[in-house]
Amino acid sequence: MKYVKAIAALAVLAGGLAFAMPSMAQDSAAMTEYNFEDDLVTGDLVRPDGELIGARKKAKVNTLIRVRKHFIPEMLKSVENL
Repeated sequence: MKYVKAIAALAVLAGGLAFAMPSMAQDSAAMTEYNFEDDLVTGDLVRPDGELIGARKKAKVNTLIRVRKHFIPEMLKSVENL
């Protein structure tokens, strides 16, 4: 059992190295350098036409629906005859 785990670990390690080799080769390739120091960038600030309008906060509204105090007893009375 110990040998199986060791062989599996070696296989995973070898597979990882096989995938890492091509990426290491790309690092040694010649690098391209871009120089933007002499470029002058000009432009205008773009924003929508008009003024910004602030909205009012939501008003707190109390509900106009009131539950009757005798609602449940009345419901029970109406069900008694069924």
